[in-house]
Amino acid sequence: MKRTLGFLVLAGLVSGVLSGCSDPKTSAKSGEEDQVLQYQSSPGSVSYPELAADLGYLGDLKLESIGDSVGGPESIQLTATKQIDFGSAFNGAIIKSYSQNVKIKSVVGSYGSDEHTYIGAYTLEGTPIQSAKDFIGKKVGVNILGAHLEFVLKDYLRQGNLTEKEIEQVTLVTVPSSSAEQVLRNQQIDVVMLSGIGRDRALATGGITEIFRDIDVFGKEFTAGDYFFSEDYIRENPKTVKQFVDGVAKAIDWAQTTPREEVISRFEDIVNQRERKETTDNLKYWKSTGISEKGGVITPSEYGTWIDWLVANGELKEGQVKPEDLYTNEYNPFAQ
Repeated sequence: MKRTLGFLVLAGLVSGVLSGCSDPKTSAKSGEEDQVLQYQSSPGSVSYPELAADLGYLGDLKLESIGDSVGGPESIQLTATKQIDFGSAFNGAIIKSYSQNVKIKSVVGSYGSDEHTYIGAYTLEGTPIQSAKDFIGKKVGVNILGAHLEFVLKDYLRQGNLTEKEIEQVTLVTVPSSSAEQVLRNQQIDVVMLSGIGRDRALATGGITEIFRDIDVFGKEFTAGDYFFSEDYIRENPKTVKQFVDGVAKAIDWAQTTPREEVISRFEDIVNQRERKETTDNLKYWKSTGISEKGGVITPSEYGTWIDWLVANGELKEGQVKPEDLYTNEYNPFAQ
């Protein structure tokens, strides 16, 4: 629990730079803007840029997947070091990265939490874990340290009147999302943090019970993460960024306003067209975008909440980062 987000992000950035896992993308010819955007995809799921491309909202822009996404900190690392053109991450991770001079700028929402799509904490039925005090001495599975799941867990424990010493006795265990449910059922951990399709699949199987939800901890529905570019990329490719954001915002609005069954059917078609031998089984659990604002418009509170959290946690100084430093709605047609 003592491992900080700053350490994770900086370590990842240094590792990425030193390892040279792939060469930075070659810049477009002088005077020309980038027309092929490289990014990371997720097997068996559809991102909003991918949906935008399928709906024809990206125009002549092309997407090129260079591999599978591991998580937000890696996405920040790869975008900052020009291994990919755009990424997506939890807003708390974006704030911490910016505070460490990683110059990225959020442009449109990417995911969030609402009554249908949220992050929750789950344990096996019949176990005695029912309140914050019951977490002391227990192991909690999360997909990655220093991101959304750790933020919401710590806030829940603090709201339950646990002291910082008691919170230190809660052990976070990194568990891949694909195996999180099974690790809980095998009793290798006491609690697991689940979201989206993985959560709904686990609940459908039965035998687990919900302890809390992030929307209850924070008392509202909220956009939790955004798509971003490096500030250099935006400066060098303003028309491309505008075209990208315009298309992604329209795709988000389409998913927000289209019947669920039609959205799922479209997702299934997109995955099948890839011909990568991906399963579409999990797509049936999709319920909503979770993004709170129409077309993924970004609001100051989406960052203010996490800035306050990081200041209270001693990871930021008061006034070190302001919400307006982190995002722009300049390119989003729904912000007008």
